[in-house]
Formats: sequence, structure tokens, C-alpha cells
Amino acid sequence: MKKLGLIVNPVAGMGGKVGLKGTDGPEIIEKARSLGARPESADKAAHALKVLAALKEELTLVTCPGEMGEDIARRCGFEPHLVDGISIPSTAEDTEEAARQMSGMGVDLILFAGGDGTARNIYHVLEDKKTIPVIGIPAGVKIHSAVYATTPRNAGELARLFLQEGSLPLRRAEVMDIDEEAFREGRLSARLYGYLQVPCAGDLMQHLKIGGAGSEESVLEAIAEQVVENMEQDVVYIVGPGSTTGPVMKKLGLENTLLGVDLVLNGKLLAADANEQQIIKLIKGRKAKIIVTVIGGQGYIFGRGNQQISAAVINEVGKENIIVAATSEKVLSLDYGHLLVDTGDEEVNRALRGYIKIVTGYREELIYRVA
Repeated sequence: MKKLGLIVNPVAGMGGKVGLKGTDGPEIIEKARSLGARPESADKAAHALKVLAALKEELTLVTCPGEMGEDIARRCGFEPHLVDGISIPSTAEDTEEAARQMSGMGVDLILFAGGDGTARNIYHVLEDKKTIPVIGIPAGVKIHSAVYATTPRNAGELARLFLQEGSLPLRRAEVMDIDEEAFREGRLSARLYGYLQVPCAGDLMQHLKIGGAGSEESVLEAIAEQVVENMEQDVVYIVGPGSTTGPVMKKLGLENTLLGVDLVLNGKLLAADANEQQIIKLIKGRKAKIIVTVIGGQGYIFGRGNQQISAAVINEVGKENIIVAATSEKVLSLDYGHLLVDTGDEEVNRALRGYIKIVTGYREELIYRVA
């Protein structure tokens, strides 16, 4: 007999219709309720469970008490087994605890209703248990992650196929989430957290949501607009090579060295095709910032094609003054799932590790890990 885990985030999606861009945090949930929002995730979970109802005699359904799964499971004709230690009202920690217990019980699949925040919670538990597949029932405001089915009903259909046939291929799907506070201010700032395994069958699973839609040329122009708009007076900008940084120079009305490093000060060209020593000399005693891009297919931001921006230059400038610019498509297509550095200096490499913002469009950015 197959074992299915079900987790419902009861507040997922409540902020959408009242314009709150999400429901991360108790204050936002209360605000959503005060604006007349009502829970919708259980109804969406019901669409998936109704597809699975035909298998209820062949399934052991493991879920959470009350509105986190039990209520809707019973409404759909199931007699579920319940996990322990879940609080009411539930929290993100309860979602993680439920996933942890289900993993320990050896479920074949976890079906969950929520948004990107819920996917993150489940990823935190399952990141070291990548053999357990998941299917997200899209119920949140933010659905950037690729772990969700295209519709609630398709989530149920995909779960049915996987549990009945047991031979569906699995693929790694991205778990993404955005900064809701930044989003409410009109800025899209998304971060890749990692990957979960999802079953594949036809077009039942959605693709990763990528910002900055449009042709690559228009996206590069939008990136350049954002970078130039944020440029400060009396700051030397060290502009690295590449087709992404070229439009920045074009936006400034300056010639650029496609395969070299140019320096800009107050909108004027300070040096073209500069080497390491020239860079160090020209930034000495001045505030400076570095603009680099991501090497497609590899993920390097330093140490591949821009060695003029050496460890010594990076030390002089500081990590906080590094601007990474790249299209979302380039970044999200990286097989590694993180960025790389190879400055030749392990101490500098260590200093660069951690999370860094990537400008991916006008008022759009990703937050990615440098490993």
C-alpha cells in the first residue's frame, strides 16, 4: 500500500486578492484578515484530493490535524493518519515538523498546498533527503518555484499517476522565494534556495517563473538602466568584460572594451582596457565599485575572463561594492545552482562566499549563493 503525505498551509494565498503580495508573517496575515481575505488553500487541496479519491482504498494518507490537512481529507472521503505535535493556529515550524515526521514514516510522496514560503519550509527538511519526491498544489500568492503543478487538479492527477504507476521519471525542480517587503515596494528580489525532486508527466508541472520577460536585448537594456540609475558621483566604476556589461557603457554614451576592463568616473571614461596595476593605481584613495557578469554555463563571476579584477583589486574594493548583473535566464540555467569564484587567493574566495544580489532587470534582482 502506498503512503501519501499531505500538508496544507491554511493561510497560503490569503494576501493575494487584497493586494498584500503574500502572507509571510503573522502581522501580514492579520492585515489580510482585516481587509476581508479568507483562506483558499483547503479548497485548492480539495481539487487535488478529489482526483485521488478513487485510490483511497489503496492509499495510506498521512496528514496534519485540523485545517492543515485533516479537515479537507475527511471532507474528501479519506480516513487519514495524523502526525503529532502540530500547533493550532499553525506556523512555518509546524509545516517543517510535519514534513520531518512524514519523511521518517517513509511516505512515497509529499503533496502540499501553499506558495513559495511553504516550498521553502519543506525544502529545509528534505534537502538532505532528496529521494522523497514532492508535488506542490499551487495555493500561494507567490509561485516562482518549479515544484508546483500547473493547477490544483493537475497536482492530484500527477500524484495519481506517480502513486499508481510508480515509474514516472523524477527531475530536480527549483525552490525559489522572493522578498515580500521588497516586492511591496515594487522591487522583485528572488532567491534560489535549492532543489526538490518532482515527478514528470506531460505538462502537468509548471516551469520556473523568470522575471524580465522579453527579448535578451530588452532585458540587457533594462539591466543597464538599473545599474546606471544607481551610479554615484565620485565613485570609480570598474566595468568588467562581457555582453551584459557592454550595454551599461552604451547607456553612458561610452565606448567599451568587450573583452577588457574599463573604468568610469562621473560618467566619463577614466581608463579603457585597464590591467590590474592600472586599476589599483586609479582606485587608490577613492571609493570604487566593481560591475561584473556571470559566465553562462559555468557560473563564475571572478577568475574567468576578468582576471584583471584580481584578488588585490577585490580586497581594495570590498565585497559590499560588487555589482553582479546578468539575465535571469543565464543565472537560472546554471547546473550548479550557485555562483563560483576563482581569484587565485583562497582567503579572498572565502570572503566572497555567501549570498550576493544579481541585477536581472529594471528594479529586478535575484539573490544567489557564491560557493
